[in-house]
Amino acid sequence: AVLMVGSLFASGASESGAAAEKERKLVIYSALNEDETKLVTDLFEQKTGIKTSAICLGGGEILSRIRAEKGNPVASIYWGGSCDAFIQAANEGLLLQYESPQLADIDFYDKNHYWTCIYSGYVSFVSNNERLAELGIPAPTSWYDLLDPRLEGEIMMPSPATAGTGYVAVASILQNLGLEEGWDYITKLDKNMFQYTERGSACIPSVIAGEVAVGICYAHDQIKNQKAGYQDLLTVTLPKEGTGAEIGAMAIIAAGPDQEEAKEFYEFALTPEAQEIRQQAGALQFLSNKNSKAPAEAQALVGVCPVKYDPVWAGENKKDIVAKWQQITGR
Repeated sequence: AVLMVGSLFASGASESGAAAEKERKLVIYSALNEDETKLVTDLFEQKTGIKTSAICLGGGEILSRIRAEKGNPVASIYWGGSCDAFIQAANEGLLLQYESPQLADIDFYDKNHYWTCIYSGYVSFVSNNERLAELGIPAPTSWYDLLDPRLEGEIMMPSPATAGTGYVAVASILQNLGLEEGWDYITKLDKNMFQYTERGSACIPSVIAGEVAVGICYAHDQIKNQKAGYQDLLTVTLPKEGTGAEIGAMAIIAAGPDQEEAKEFYEFALTPEAQEIRQQAGALQFLSNKNSKAPAEAQALVGVCPVKYDPVWAGENKKDIVAKWQQITGR
């Protein structure tokens, strides 16, 4: 499979004539990490012979592309990222209704069959232990710990306007703290924010470098980095009041150029084999196929704190929530 990050065109001329007409191909917009994407698309290409090209972008960037290309879609699969963006896309007529025959084995999916869950993961905090020691504070275990004045300029998280991770974090706050208290909290939290990043896990390198003390994103991305030699430097914690969960989704793009190949990939991506292979690249999410074996690191998080998150509410209210967040933060 060909992996293209942020660019649609690879070098080299395409084949012409009958050979080109017979070639089966598929273009995927992927919000998954590049190494995870390549593992799955390579395996899919080996099994099917379908020439697969994946363009890795942030969830918000993918939705913007699909909107811009509505009259002439380039890709046929929208793969990965929080389902709130998929709900928006479905409401805008950008997705194909498709009911997989595997749904009996899948733990969550859209009742109208515009998208299906492929994984899930919790919103949590990742802290640099050395930086926290310098500030004289422990790792946060509450949303309200992040309002400590000593953390002014010491927190990073993804922007809800550009990254699905950031939006799930904001929607998690609103759902777990309540709307009125949640918006008041977000206003106060902004005063301690150093930066809002464009991509979901982009805050983690800054936490590792000690540029900031705390990052807010998904636990599975944080633990992946923690296991890469930073066990003593990084601490991963969840807020005791409750957190939210990304419902990572997949859909077929309406009027995409290779619909049959898209359906083949859709079915493949729901299988235990395709879901579990991503662990080889350090993917530590819960998996949506009930026959898949989730990573032990994900299972260890179960029961640590309450998990309250309604993805349908989050998707239906995303436009208004992002607009209010931008008004409050000026970002």
